[in-house]
Amino acid sequence: MKSEILKSEIILENETVLLLPFESERNIELKEIIFDDEIWKYMGMYIRNDQDFANYIQDTLQQKADGICYPFLIIDKATNKVAGSTRYGYLNHASQKCEIGWTWYGKAFQGTGLNKACKFELLNFGFKKVQFRRIQFSADLENIRSQKAIEKLGAVKEGIFRNNYIDSEGKSKDDIYFSIIPEEWEKTKKNYFPEFI
Repeated sequence: MKSEILKSEIILENETVLLLPFESERNIELKEIIFDDEIWKYMGMYIRNDQDFANYIQDTLQQKADGICYPFLIIDKATNKVAGSTRYGYLNHASQKCEIGWTWYGKAFQGTGLNKACKFELLNFGFKKVQFRRIQFSADLENIRSQKAIEKLGAVKEGIFRNNYIDSEGKSKDDIYFSIIPEEWEKTKKNYFPEFI
């Protein structure tokens, strides 16, 4: 795994999406779409006011500084608007793995194809450049929409992690985990992302 890449400025794009490092000054534009409880229902927290927003920005940047994650802003190239955010998280250099997640989109950008375009860039860069040995995804067991979106990426369903986290309201939540490994990426890419290769 080439960990040093995760200390550089990573910009990824295709015809549909542009991914910028989260510290871009454009992160303030998230404020236009972030105050929606539906977005945060399965994220373990809620962003409801300016202080929540400031904390979200600060916490995300601090986690990047601590080497826990590499977060991105998602830009919809059709409108040049900030559509949401995603990240390489749970960075584990010893085991050469990460989780792609903490992904959310403003309502207007959901179901537009942005997610697939975004995930292709993250997966391809992750396997080809960073050389992760495992990229995993997780979704709340009740979040069927997210599970279906992950399955559309060709990820292998692995199982349920019971009582995997406690949300901001103190509820114990179960997650379902999926993964893709480099040995299957070329086939997965051809089968699930032909429009991007």
